[in-house]
Amino acid sequence: MTQPTHSTPPSADKPSWFARFKVLNALRQPKVAVMLALGFSSGLPFLLTANTFGYWLRDDGTSLVAIGFISWVGFAYAFKVYWSPLVDRIDVPLLGRLGRRRGWMLLCQILVTFGLLGMAAVGTAGGLVAIGAFALLTAFASATQDIAIDAWRIEAASNEDEVGLMTSAAQLGYRIALLITDALIIAAAARVGWAMSYVGMAVLMALCTLATLFATEPTRADVVLHQKPPLWTLRGIGDAIVGPFVDFFAKHKGAGLIILLMVALYRLPDFVMGPMYNPYYHDLGLSKDTVAWVRGSFGLVATFVGIAAAGLSAVRVGFLPTLVAGLVLEGVGTAAFALLSIHPSTEMFAAVMTLDAFAQSFAGVALVTYMSSLTSLGYTATQYAMLSSTYALLGKFLKGFSGIGVETLTPTYGLLGAYATAFVATGLTAIPPLLLLLLLWRMQRLKV
Repeated sequence: MTQPTHSTPPSADKPSWFARFKVLNALRQPKVAVMLALGFSSGLPFLLTANTFGYWLRDDGTSLVAIGFISWVGFAYAFKVYWSPLVDRIDVPLLGRLGRRRGWMLLCQILVTFGLLGMAAVGTAGGLVAIGAFALLTAFASATQDIAIDAWRIEAASNEDEVGLMTSAAQLGYRIALLITDALIIAAAARVGWAMSYVGMAVLMALCTLATLFATEPTRADVVLHQKPPLWTLRGIGDAIVGPFVDFFAKHKGAGLIILLMVALYRLPDFVMGPMYNPYYHDLGLSKDTVAWVRGSFGLVATFVGIAAAGLSAVRVGFLPTLVAGLVLEGVGTAAFALLSIHPSTEMFAAVMTLDAFAQSFAGVALVTYMSSLTSLGYTATQYAMLSSTYALLGKFLKGFSGIGVETLTPTYGLLGAYATAFVATGLTAIPPLLLLLLLWRMQRLKV
């Protein structure tokens, strides 16, 4: 198995702590600032078709079962690998003059803006089918935007260290967007309603097009792409569709399947109960202002600390140890929400939210950095889409049944007890990927 050099233990020839701090100067680079903005653009639509959307639906009296099933619009993120070869190899008509990556990003940002405006226009009064259709459009465009942004992030970096820096910037922007769509929008909804709040998010999405216009089209992969057969030939089609997978398994050999299985299971603790978080807060009696304030204060600080800690951990101790730490944090952070059913106070909510925000940001950076290291030039968009689709697929499927799970447990444990039981069970899903990570760690040491 071919492993990145960062997954080995730190040695004496690694840069000093002083040298590490000099990397912070790179944050002044225009492309890193653009990456921060593009990370924000990538994160903005995510919760607006997921957890926050569920809060809106629950507020308007939608059943937990319906909320769970409508969360399946998020399958767009899991299935994006199937159209990622198009993003890798085809320019967008008219917008293609901006470059392949930038053309796709701008098109998707326009479509996301339109989708959010559509959700706001029809609302829940227009029926679940109508608002669900606009949510699906938003999710599809957002998933396609992610393909292009992830490829831009990897290809715009000059070396492996810069990939890490760009990834941290992307995750920071992404997490800021999540806080806005998970906290600020709830406070706004309490005052101006959900529809106007979604209009505000659409305006923010439209502003994200400025990041695409300021971005520079990467050229690092051009030489590799120009050596490939034209897409309109049989060889070209085969290379676009099959080539990324052949290259991946040729590079990682027998460990490739273990890597994919581990990636598929890694985010289950975060994903499975995703649609139930905001309905849980609603049923606990926590006010929108309380939820927004805690997320925007304790959650914000914990998110920044988690991103920094994960980046530092990946550099100092390696990818696999950092992935193990992130997985343990994920499991504990998710299970901790059960405590709110026993003591639903603002203080307890702040403590649990702080732990969860730190855990999710830490695990997110750990996984994204690791997956970025596994891609090859020429197949960047498709290989990264394959990996990110892999980690999204099972979680997106299982979270559709989260509402059924809670309602099935309710007659036995009561509503809050059912939520608590489901959160603890979801936290335990960290065990299988943890075992796979330990296996990969052992295989790496035997290889060395």
